[in-house]
Amino acid sequence: MQLTTWLQLVLGRPFRGTGHRTALVAAGLPLHLAVVPLWLWLAGAMAGAPAVIALPVLLTLVVTPLLTAGQRRRYRALVGEDLPRPAAPGPGRNWRSAVRRLTTRALWRQVCYHAVAGPLLAVLDLAVLAVWAAALVAASLYVWIWALPPQWRITDLGYTTQAAYITAGGLALLLLGPRLTGALVRLDTRAAEVLLGPSRTEKLTRRVADLAESRAGVLDAADAERRRIERDLHDGAQQRLVSLAVNLGLARATLGDLPADARKVIDEAHREAKEAIAELNNLVRGLHPAVLEDRGLDAALSGVAARLPIPVRVAVDLPRRPSPTVEAVAYFVVSEALTNVVKHAQATRADVTVERIGETLLVVVADDGAGGADLAAAGGGTGHAGLAKRVASVDGTFSCHSPAGGPTVITVELPCAP
Repeated sequence: MQLTTWLQLVLGRPFRGTGHRTALVAAGLPLHLAVVPLWLWLAGAMAGAPAVIALPVLLTLVVTPLLTAGQRRRYRALVGEDLPRPAAPGPGRNWRSAVRRLTTRALWRQVCYHAVAGPLLAVLDLAVLAVWAAALVAASLYVWIWALPPQWRITDLGYTTQAAYITAGGLALLLLGPRLTGALVRLDTRAAEVLLGPSRTEKLTRRVADLAESRAGVLDAADAERRRIERDLHDGAQQRLVSLAVNLGLARATLGDLPADARKVIDEAHREAKEAIAELNNLVRGLHPAVLEDRGLDAALSGVAARLPIPVRVAVDLPRRPSPTVEAVAYFVVSEALTNVVKHAQATRADVTVERIGETLLVVVADDGAGGADLAAAGGGTGHAGLAKRVASVDGTFSCHSPAGGPTVITVELPCAP
């Protein structure tokens, strides 16, 4: 049993999938030869009238999409592969759309495949099929000698040494056939992918679009996760801390006969609970403030400005709200920029302007501080370098003009196309 399995593996491995590949080669032969009569007609009409010369060219352009569809169906039916498709030239059935289709590079690459690569591949198809035919006939020569009556034989080899050589050669061709067929299928597939599929530029464009869509999905997921964490902290841990602080306050107010040490412990616990609530409020606000989701940028930024120790003028002009991701980026950029103004700029006032110009959200944060902000030296995710990375995550632009002596002006442009 083990010997039989081993023989099946050794003898069957070279021929695995060969049937489908050979069928692919055989089915491709008529498709590869389809344009040859038209070009022979063109070659014979070169000395004729221009209309006669143009006719085979026009017929080639007409049948090219049909032949391309046939090639795609051949690969899908026989080997289960879908050839990549080039970008569509655009909708429309008027003469302009027809001209646009005739001038696309994709169409002329298809013409090149059917008119140039096709005939060359047809020659290789015939050669590979001839190898298979010769291999099968030669390898089964003794069967033909045994089965055919003497009067039907082209030559009477009989059971001779020459017949044994022919049979051995046929067996060798049978072992060579799968390699030749596989090489031809790989060559045909490569030519079809290059000439019938999208160009390198189209592939890169699709790749960039896919990456942009994937990144947008990641950003949306991250924003949704921040919102979930904010809700969980606000509705869970924060409420528990508030309840704890209330209970400690009630205990301090109602339990008057406690020892001094116990009262001191309650006082400290009450104070630390209130500090924890304040820190948690800041953390929740930093994750995703509820006012931003409920009332938008104007209310959220006004709340940020009201908590700062310097006067901040906020001007928000948004006819309609941008996407939640862009809105969140704009909020965090302004919040972190104002925090940096208070910490490092030595400013006495700041101005925040947010407006939508076309499909761009323009955010400007200016202060009258000492200036000299260094974008390259900032880091940690909350400095100017961190703001620039956050803006770049949604394909926005970040610029900081901060000469020595001030003022400092941060300008951010965020795309908010629908």
